[in-house]
Amino acid sequence: MVISTQNLSLIFRGYSATFNKSFEEAEANYPKVAMVIPSVTRENTYGWMGQMPNMREWIGEREIANLSAYDYEIKNRDFELTIQVPVDDIADDQYGMYGPVVAEMGSSAKKHPDSLVFSLMGDGFTKKCYDGASFFSDKHPLDRNGKKTQSNMGNKKLSAKSYAEARVQMMTILGEHGRPLNIVPDLLVVSPQNEAVARELLFADLIAGSSNVNKNTCVLLVVPELSGYAEQWYLLCTKRNIRPFVFQEREKPKLICKNNENDDNVFFRNEVIYGIKARYNAGFGMWQLAYGSTGTAEG
Repeated sequence: MVISTQNLSLIFRGYSATFNKSFEEAEANYPKVAMVIPSVTRENTYGWMGQMPNMREWIGEREIANLSAYDYEIKNRDFELTIQVPVDDIADDQYGMYGPVVAEMGSSAKKHPDSLVFSLMGDGFTKKCYDGASFFSDKHPLDRNGKKTQSNMGNKKLSAKSYAEARVQMMTILGEHGRPLNIVPDLLVVSPQNEAVARELLFADLIAGSSNVNKNTCVLLVVPELSGYAEQWYLLCTKRNIRPFVFQEREKPKLICKNNENDDNVFFRNEVIYGIKARYNAGFGMWQLAYGSTGTAEG
């Protein structure tokens, strides 16, 4: 192939189509646990975090919910992935062998938010959320006075007993005015090391010879990104409009290139550069919609 601006542009269009197709077809897990919030600036401030609106009987004047009680901010971050293709491979019509690499770039870009969201989940026992407590904590303030607290954490290994206890703990969480928030967990999230235990817990007819009362009470999600948090497990409510986590998107991943004959990389180094640029970040949502166990104690 003759190395020209036109031919290099044609190759880039082909790579772009490959990238976009792979990006669309790849499956990511983060939308199952995080609400996707579009961002139009450097950071977003979630002043409403902490409020789950709850209807009440209208007696006297209206009671106005305070939607700016907290100042929780998520700053966007830049991410990239870059490869180089030798110009000689293009000249020798070998550029097709880089198609699978470009396709893998599309898949990687689609799944990258998983690493952000599930790293937050794994670190949720130490990293703080909007109310100043760790996301998984036994010291979440019930109201702004902070005199009463609630818990969304445990330390027992995953078992039928600890799972049932976690469900009760989530479903009895109260709102700021002391009324139940009507939270029903629907998703059990585990590491690959806990998959076998979780499958028996949710899908077996019998456990230790007794009827499995927990069968089909949740959907199971096994997350490879949680392999570094082997014993931890999490119970989430994901059917509400608000989710336990936030994925904040400023710029979607996009494939760009430096393939002009006069670009330094082409002129001096005899290579074409293709790269992905994206801007986004992840953060904690409502702790009330999540329960986490460290799995350090017997269940």
